[in-house]
Amino acid sequence: MKFSRWIAACAVLTVTSAALAQSGGMAPPQNVLQLSANGTVEVQQDLLSMSLTTTREAADAATVQTQLKMALDAALTEARRNAQPGQLDVRTGNFNLSPRYTRDGKINGWQGSTELVLEGRDFPRITQTAGRISTLTVGGIGFGLSNEQRAKVETEAQTLAINNFKQKADELSRGFGFTGYTLREVSVNSNQGGPVRPRMMAMEASAMKMASDAPVPVEAGKTSVVVNVSGSVQLK
Repeated sequence: MKFSRWIAACAVLTVTSAALAQSGGMAPPQNVLQLSANGTVEVQQDLLSMSLTTTREAADAATVQTQLKMALDAALTEARRNAQPGQLDVRTGNFNLSPRYTRDGKINGWQGSTELVLEGRDFPRITQTAGRISTLTVGGIGFGLSNEQRAKVETEAQTLAINNFKQKADELSRGFGFTGYTLREVSVNSNQGGPVRPRMMAMEASAMKMASDAPVPVEAGKTSVVVNVSGSVQLK
């Protein structure tokens, strides 16, 4: 897998007066360089999350609940046949039941929805399983990074950020006429960019239902993992 890398850094030099802040007090720090550096790695998303849903309506709440339970139980039975830890994990999602009201504020029926989530790294296994579930339809698809992939990429981005921090600190210290620096304090933070939340697919879901047990077509994109190293160094 190839990674595209970007590194950005910014720095500001804070030089304080040699005069004491207060009579008899400690002198404020001098020749302190505040520095921030980023390491960014772009990586292919390897985690697929697929939400399968259905809705039911009836005159009474018990009927709606029974219909939703039957639809969910059938979907779970099919999904569990193909479940494999890390490759295809199965979990239930939202289960909602609420009344419908007339203009007069009276209850004239009930409606509800249920959700099943298929998630993992084995895209073909997930999409084929979703295609075989007839009681639910695809309501949303999302992509992200598995824990293993995230840890690997964060380590690489962190190394880039640290090396860039050290390089910029050395360059700037010499640029300001100093011979080097010592580290005062530092913090490291990471985050993932790019869209990872499920995108709704109402129109596509209808077409998928007509296709019966055909695998659901999906295509993962890329996301960026960014690690920021910031802190201050003492110029010397």
